[in-house]
This record gives sequence, structure tokens and C-alpha cells, in this order.
Amino acid sequence: MNLALKPVDIRQALGTSPQIMSEILHDGVNLAVWQRRLPAQLEDFAVLVTRMNQPMNDERQIEVNEHDRPVLAGLLREASDLHGYESFVADVEWLVAAFTCLLGARRVGLRLRVLEGAMCPRFHVDHVPLRLLTTYTGPGSEWLAQGMIDPKTLKDADLPVDNVRRLLSGEVALLKGEKWIGNEGAGLVHRSPPSSKGEKRLLLSLDWLA
Repeated sequence: MNLALKPVDIRQALGTSPQIMSEILHDGVNLAVWQRRLPAQLEDFAVLVTRMNQPMNDERQIEVNEHDRPVLAGLLREASDLHGYESFVADVEWLVAAFTCLLGARRVGLRLRVLEGAMCPRFHVDHVPLRLLTTYTGPGSEWLAQGMIDPKTLKDADLPVDNVRRLLSGEVALLKGEKWIGNEGAGLVHRSPPSSKGEKRLLLSLDWLA
């Protein structure tokens, strides 16, 4: 088994308060997870979206600043008539604002989509500074704990699948990638979760662009 261990000082931070997200700013932390539970209204809305049986994709770049809350006009427009839509938009706007404030970001890339099947089924690391992921319904992304595997050996290694961790629906994860200064070689190793036939996910991702 060709495994190469990462430095032992790489760790992940998990907690039930949104303040846990600030842990991602610390050296040696490549994942911070806010273990939140979604309100029932948001859960119900997300399920309804996945049952609409039509393509759902909203991708945009947003100019932001930490002093003004973002306004996401027309977000996921196809679902605007569903009960709970306003609460859903408010939740996404809050996450964008928190992401912006945490980083002092000026531009954020937003992707919101309904997925059927694994988008990125192989374990990999992201070549971005920082990414936020949250799944509103369906299985969450999977990741490997620190010290499990070197990303450079991913194609050839025997993956330690018994050490795979999975995010729960509603949890908010901040993942450091290879382009975070000082995190080279320690980007979080993760993948899209395996899914059953017909199983759908509503996934939000935010990327720090500037």
C-alpha cells in the first residue's frame, strides 16, 4: 500500500457554533465544519427543488465587501414559486456575507446546483485558496482525516476508505486548497459522495476569488 503521510500538525476543526468557521484562518487547519442543523422550512424547500425534475444551476461571480450584505437577485429563479424560497435566499446571502467577512473578500464565485450522481467521484484536492461547501439535501461531501494520504499519490494509492468522513446535510464546511499561502501540499483530500440511482443533492459552493 503506497501511502505517504501528511505532516502531523495538520488538523480539522468541527463545532456546533458558526464561530468555528474562523478556525480555518489558523495555520495547520485545512478544514472547519459548522455542524449546524437546517430549519425544517429549508429542508422542505431543498427537497421540493430536487423533485422539480428540471436542470437547476446558478453560477455567478459576486463583487462583495464586508460592510454591505450581498443581494442575490434572481437566485435559483426556477424555484422562486416554492414555499420557503425567501428563507432559502436569505440563508445563502448570510453564508456569502459570513464568507466575505471572514476573508475580507472582494469577489466570490457562487455555484448552486442540483446534482444527480457524483460530480467529482475521485478523491482530490482543490487548486483554490478556500472553498465553502454545504449540501441542503442529500449526502454531503466526503473527506479524509489528516495524515491519511498525500495528494500526490492519489492515483496510485490504496485509499483508506475505512477512514472516510462524510459531511451531514446542512453542515457548512470551509476547505483549504493548494493555493492558500502556506498550505501547499496540505489541501483537504475530499470527493463527492457515492449516491444511489435517482438520489439528488442541492449543493452550494463558494470560492474566494479575490
